[in-house]
Amino acid sequence: MKKIYACLFSCFSFTSLFSQTLYFPPITGDSWETIDPQSLNWCDEKINHLYDFLEEKNTKAFLLLKDGKIVLEQYFNGHGQDSLWYWASAGKSVTAALVGIAQEEGQLDIYDRTSDYLGTGWTSVSPENEDLIKVWNQLTMTTGLNDGVAEPDCTTPDCLQFKIEADDRWAYHNAPYTLLSKVIESASGQNFNTFYFSRLSSKTGMGGLWVYLGYNHVLFSKARGMARFGLLMQNNGYWENTPVLSDQAYLNDMINTSQDLNKSYGYLWWLNGKESYKLPGFQIDIPGPLCPDAPADMYAAMGKNGQFLNIAPSRGLVLVRMGESPDGLLVPNLLNNEIWQYVNDLECEPNAVVEDVFEEVKVFPNPAGQYLFFDLPASTHEFEIEIWSALGIKILTNQNSYKIDVSNLKAGIYFFRIKINDRYFSNSFTVEKKG
Repeated sequence: MKKIYACLFSCFSFTSLFSQTLYFPPITGDSWETIDPQSLNWCDEKINHLYDFLEEKNTKAFLLLKDGKIVLEQYFNGHGQDSLWYWASAGKSVTAALVGIAQEEGQLDIYDRTSDYLGTGWTSVSPENEDLIKVWNQLTMTTGLNDGVAEPDCTTPDCLQFKIEADDRWAYHNAPYTLLSKVIESASGQNFNTFYFSRLSSKTGMGGLWVYLGYNHVLFSKARGMARFGLLMQNNGYWENTPVLSDQAYLNDMINTSQDLNKSYGYLWWLNGKESYKLPGFQIDIPGPLCPDAPADMYAAMGKNGQFLNIAPSRGLVLVRMGESPDGLLVPNLLNNEIWQYVNDLECEPNAVVEDVFEEVKVFPNPAGQYLFFDLPASTHEFEIEIWSALGIKILTNQNSYKIDVSNLKAGIYFFRIKINDRYFSNSFTVEKKG
């Protein structure tokens, strides 16, 4: 059974297929539906062990969403549901989404020169090398500017010095990233907070405010605001049915490897499950995934002191952690991985009855022509079968029917999902038309 799932999720992301099943809280107010952890077979004792670990690690807020609903929510050290906290570099991922929205509106192009928006001389490098730096380089940390200067957060031209030509080096450098705020302001003609509120916050209920702390531009919000952004990303840029970032090509590029210099970096998003990764301040490739104990398809917004927003499509989970961290790393991926170790261990005992049912599921013929048949154990009396297209469109739903008519479907790859006892099994099948 595990092999089936591993193959399935490595070959195809089910986020788009099953996004219609996500729950979305109201834009305003504190109402948010919850899921009883016991319905997921999660043990109270193990949840308490997770909470003890989080408190020990100076956590302020922790949320875990399952299909949009809150399963776990806990606050520590005087923090509460209405407390504001900083995102640190996790806010970079929000900026990436805002750049995508500005491009979708035709206000900028990420392959334009940064100087088209900031003016010439925004760096101290030669005009020829400055012209090589694009908005895309700011998104991917490949500007070639020197991150080893005395003040790497400094955004004035004298601090933005030449290291190497753009595209030739990945380096985690705050200053060029921070100037994306100015790029958006120049392109849109609006204050950055105004742009954020009108394009993103007001459509999702995120709330929050961007504040300059020295050179850095930092987002402050409630923990639930971060969870709302994660839910938006889980649903491919739509807040329920409302488009927020509907450019799927940009969104796909944003959360996949953006360049060959750091396989685990997209457009200001960290990516799990890749062959190697680089960390801030280092130029070495570390073999293996960023968070080995997290789902391979997880992508994350991560900031200093353990500000985490993790989206794991294959598990239907959004994880938020805000607080302080004992290690002070700019990207504390080890702490993130430890949290996933506890999350992975929340289940009391495997639901052997349901797993045994799925082991006995047989679907035939594959490829199918006129009908697709489901052979389920005799003990299964109530179930639901959904058929989805490869584009993520639900085609039909049948309850308690072992035979599905697929004769009207065009030839191609489709997906089915079977629900039994609130557990799901999914896989692909092919429709083949004989000439």
